[in-house]
Amino acid sequence: MTRRFEALSALAARVTLAHGWRRALMACAAGALSALAMPPFGVWPILALTLPVAVWLIDGASAETRARSALAAAWVGFVFGFGYFLAGLWWIGSAFLVDADVFGWLLPVAVAGLPALLGVTTALAFALARLIWSPGWPRVFAFAAALGLGELLRGHIFTGFPWNSFGYALADQPWLGQFASVVGVEGLTFVAIAIFAAPATLADPIPSRRLLAAAALALIGLAGFGGVRLNYLAQTGFDARVRIRAIQPEIPQDMKSQEAERDTIMETYLSLSDEARGPEHRGFADAELVVWPESAFPFLLSRAPDALARIGRSLARGATLATGSVRGERRADGAGADYWNALHLVGDDGSILATYDKIHLVPFGEYLPFQTLLESFGLEAVTRQRGGFASGVRQAVIALPQGPRFRPLICYEAIFPEEVSDGEERPDFLLNVTNDAWFGRTPGPYQHAAQARVRAVEQGLPMVRSANGGISSIVDAYGRIVEALPLGTRGVVDGFLPLAIEPTVFVTTSGRLFLAFPVIFLSLVFVARSRV
Repeated sequence: MTRRFEALSALAARVTLAHGWRRALMACAAGALSALAMPPFGVWPILALTLPVAVWLIDGASAETRARSALAAAWVGFVFGFGYFLAGLWWIGSAFLVDADVFGWLLPVAVAGLPALLGVTTALAFALARLIWSPGWPRVFAFAAALGLGELLRGHIFTGFPWNSFGYALADQPWLGQFASVVGVEGLTFVAIAIFAAPATLADPIPSRRLLAAAALALIGLAGFGGVRLNYLAQTGFDARVRIRAIQPEIPQDMKSQEAERDTIMETYLSLSDEARGPEHRGFADAELVVWPESAFPFLLSRAPDALARIGRSLARGATLATGSVRGERRADGAGADYWNALHLVGDDGSILATYDKIHLVPFGEYLPFQTLLESFGLEAVTRQRGGFASGVRQAVIALPQGPRFRPLICYEAIFPEEVSDGEERPDFLLNVTNDAWFGRTPGPYQHAAQARVRAVEQGLPMVRSANGGISSIVDAYGRIVEALPLGTRGVVDGFLPLAIEPTVFVTTSGRLFLAFPVIFLSLVFVARSRV
């Protein structure tokens, strides 16, 4: 055992004393390997190897002044973050190949630029950690508090992008992820960083066995909480009034936007919706709620009475279709029109019963920041919507004729915990429509589906998901998949609507309980420093 500690101490010393390109390479490699903790790989124990390396790198960021030490740590954090986001988000470049003749030249800019931008938050986190650094076990809590706050900043600054927050390494595991019902994925992020950074102290002259024991007990506690919740408390019921059919059409993105393909696309949806699934399933007429994915048509459904009439004729009496569609309205002053990425609820008479306009738009995908300036240089959003989409003004809860109400979530709105519920009217289920065909068979659709599923755990609400070129599913209020289709499969997901459970602790505390972790961690750091 002593020899193992000596070998680990030697390794930590090599990392701590590394400089120049070797130091940068270690930081980038540790960040890139950390991405293996995310779907579709799910190798979450890798963080117990990579986060200690990050701690040792910050140990080595020492200089004659605190300011220079913080700058040295910031550089390490930037390179660590760049490696993490490059390895975890490279698939975003696939969207620029759909219209390669127009956007292909931007692929390297996007693939490298986004990780560089997001790396700024990890740079700030590492710098903050170094400013409050203290030898021994307290530095683990300094690191966890600082990096957790950095992840929180990333999730909210400049419209936010909390994709692949470290908490998802735990949240994606059935038992370990149930604690999201208490503290949300943001709380799990603080917990995950503290647990997996703790092994860094094994290389200390006097290893902190108490901290390691506490980390192990925390991991066991998470698993125990999840095991009890799933095996003894979870009783998934179903609403017999609402049979669901979610469509996964797998329509290629380059075909999906072609007006000339409108009839082929409509036939694809209608034929899948009416597909027989055995003697107990008669097809489209068997479902009270049919769901089609985001921006399903290469035309405006609200201005296509023929398409609405066909949908109405296909629906059974009292049934509805929830479908994504672009919506447009002419401006009152006559100067052009505004367009929204919307969801329509269509009734059996072909009328639009309700509409929700997407609120949280994707920068550069659905709108251009600094739009006037960038469009003057000939740039446009990846969706090729000149002028970009307008943003919706309010969240919505839409009622089905059978009674249950749903909260629409379009595309990546499902990754923002605070936007799932407005706190006033609790829905009966979440409905997520998306179009992941932009990204093909890459890790992106797996990550999107996994992160959306965590919203069900946090809220105690089931989720129905229809994805074009993604992963469609019905998920219960504990985040368990009831029915699903794998990526790359054209077909349908059939099932009854799972019932919601009582509001979770996460809901009753307005999702703010996670704030206890940075307070506790920072208190431990400052108390320990005051005793030195």
